[in-house]
Amino acid sequence: MSIHPTAIVAPGAELDSDVHIGPYAVIGPRVRIGSGTSVGAHAVIEGDTTIGRNNRIFQFAAIGAIPQDLKFSGEETRLEIGDDNQIREFTTMHLGTEGGGGLTKIGSGSLFMAYSHVAHDVLVGDRCVIANSAALAGHVVLEDDVKIGGLAGLHQFTRVGRHAFVAAGAIVTQDVPPYCIVQGDRATLAGLNTVGLSRAGFGPEAMSRIKSAYKTLFRTELGLHEALTRVRAEHGGNPEIDHLLRFLEGSTRGAIRSCGR
Repeated sequence: MSIHPTAIVAPGAELDSDVHIGPYAVIGPRVRIGSGTSVGAHAVIEGDTTIGRNNRIFQFAAIGAIPQDLKFSGEETRLEIGDDNQIREFTTMHLGTEGGGGLTKIGSGSLFMAYSHVAHDVLVGDRCVIANSAALAGHVVLEDDVKIGGLAGLHQFTRVGRHAFVAAGAIVTQDVPPYCIVQGDRATLAGLNTVGLSRAGFGPEAMSRIKSAYKTLFRTELGLHEALTRVRAEHGGNPEIDHLLRFLEGSTRGAIRSCGR
């Protein structure tokens, strides 16, 4: 273990034997940090926070502070961070709230660029990228392999489906369907995230089905229920299509279906 002499590690903190703590970092008494994780200079990690293996937390990050929610009254809530994440300078990640399930949870293999914000009760999947100054409001859900462009803002309770791309500066107030790109204020659909899907290993047959479903769901005048029924009849039983249908049917805020010019 390497702890700089100027760092403050509170009694009760649990650090694995090869954790690195940089100068002037502050580690709270209920923090647990797994093997291979490094914490940069002046970073602050507090609250009931569990951090997994091989994360790199850069200087001045603020992890595990209480929520920016006026309803929060000191109840016991948590933040969990998985493995192999990069959390860059001035990123903020907050504890959950009792009303939101009590847990903010970050998966593994994600990149949080400088000044990005993860609010209370947010759930982030694996292999996501949240670019500079993007903000995830309370209760947002990102599925796996989501990319969020710089300065984008996601309204509370919105969901972003797997392999979706939110363009820089977008303001997202409804759910973003899996595999899609959205852009603008307020965000509208700008097509499929074909580059991301190709990089993720989606083959020609799966891509063809997704393109067909996209046209039916978002490029026709069909109502949502009718469009879902048609897509299920044409392509149901394939995992990428079944996930898309479940995502849309599970939306409570409504999903983005309008397309930009």
